[in-house]
Amino acid sequence: MLVVGAVLLIVSILLAVYTYNNSYQESVATGSALSEVKKQISAIESGSAAGDLDALNAQKDALSAEKLSLERPYSYSLILLFFAILLTIKGIYNAVAGVAPAGDNVKRLAQAGLLAALCYIGFAFFKIDIPVGPEKTSFHFGNVFCVLAALLIGGYWGGLAGAVGMTIGDLTTSYVTSAPKTFFLKLCIGLIVGLVAHKCFRVSRDHSPKYVAGVTVLASVCGMGFNVVADPLVGYFYKTYLLGVPQDIASALAKMATVTTSVNAVVAVIAASAFYLALRPALRKAGLFVEVSPVKDQK
Repeated sequence: MLVVGAVLLIVSILLAVYTYNNSYQESVATGSALSEVKKQISAIESGSAAGDLDALNAQKDALSAEKLSLERPYSYSLILLFFAILLTIKGIYNAVAGVAPAGDNVKRLAQAGLLAALCYIGFAFFKIDIPVGPEKTSFHFGNVFCVLAALLIGGYWGGLAGAVGMTIGDLTTSYVTSAPKTFFLKLCIGLIVGLVAHKCFRVSRDHSPKYVAGVTVLASVCGMGFNVVADPLVGYFYKTYLLGVPQDIASALAKMATVTTSVNAVVAVIAASAFYLALRPALRKAGLFVEVSPVKDQK
């Protein structure tokens, strides 16, 4: 794992540098042209200028599609870079701790795939976009299933389910450039929720309903509390230094993200806690409940 991670790390760095200097720079130029077209459309719609609105709208759609296609290679390379870093860290941990690779747990893998799909659906189909200049943020339900995944199957697998599901959601919508940031943050949410729920409080073992409810809410609050702070902060530096977004726009996005992330966090804590407490006895009865071991969860 360490060797694979190291090789991927080198390849991903080279790809990131190459795509940033080529396709992403072209997307920046296309974005500038798109902004000008949008200004012309706004001027015509307000009555302060004349022009062919249909032609401009067609040009706007074409430029938007071109911009997205040019942004994708750089986003893919950054996702690969973050994954390579994760794999390398895991390989170093396994080597230092003397952890042997565990066999695949089919039940947990199947649940991770299902929860990743739910994360994708929660973001891609249940969201409200809020434009901020040439960029945008959104209210969505994706975090609900990201937290639920960590509660059900542990921080490592749950974090990967949230990261993969919501990253695919970004890559298949207009949030392409946010995909690498999403991968990192959702993985961290899962790891934090899993750390509190399973490693600190062993929530998957037999406890009183009151204990389980308290730990579930606490773990959800910790994961979402991290996201409320990290999403705007990481987003600002990510957009400013990796995407080259002007600081005034990045700052406005960070401020708006604080609002949307806070609302998303409240919804996620309430909904994920309710879903987990409802699913826990049903999964136990059906023999599908995964008892997360603190040791196993780190393998």
